[in-house]
Amino acid sequence: MKIINRNELRRGGFAGLRETRMVMSPKIFRGRREAGTSPGIGKFVYLADARFLPHGDTRLHEHHEVDVISIMVEGRIQHEGSLEHGQELQVDDIQVQRAGGEGFSHNEINPDDEKNRMLQIWVLPEVMGEPAAYKMFRAGAGKRTRVYGGPADQDETFPARTVVDVAHVDAGKSIKQPGRCLVYITAGTGKSEQKTVREGHLVDTRDFSFKAIADSKLVLVYEL
Repeated sequence: MKIINRNELRRGGFAGLRETRMVMSPKIFRGRREAGTSPGIGKFVYLADARFLPHGDTRLHEHHEVDVISIMVEGRIQHEGSLEHGQELQVDDIQVQRAGGEGFSHNEINPDDEKNRMLQIWVLPEVMGEPAAYKMFRAGAGKRTRVYGGPADQDETFPARTVVDVAHVDAGKSIKQPGRCLVYITAGTGKSEQKTVREGHLVDTRDFSFKAIADSKLVLVYEL
């Protein structure tokens, strides 16, 4: 098991946010990966843990041929763009935008006087040239919610072999995932392989097992 601690990585940012990049795959960051970051798994190529400044925003920008997953951890975001303009994200909301060949433009805005916190994940599509599309999810207490990936015979999520789940694990409860996976802990503390893992830790392991010491929130990424 390998643990990457967010607080030991470089803190950067742009426009109205400050972020720590946790995953930077050589598939898209060849020669530009920051020291200590994970190369990802499967088509999962990027993870940033960001705090928007009060009334900060990302500025309007475009994406093509990438699926962008935004997970609201603290505060709220107002979404502007070519997909679902005007959508608001609150804590535990998950926004998934498929750029495809059509592409999309977006700007995420912190409307409040306090900093907020949002994760952004990028996954490369398995099929190129898809139309742009949008989905919203909400993670629930004590539940594990699939927000990306899965078989082709369903349309609740965008089908893919790379899967992203958001899990809320109550204190004293456990969660497992067979095979290799990357797990980012966004809140709480627990035990995994006799080690204490906590908020801000990215865990790269096989046959992941986690028992929550405190109420915890996790993002799990793995391959079907």
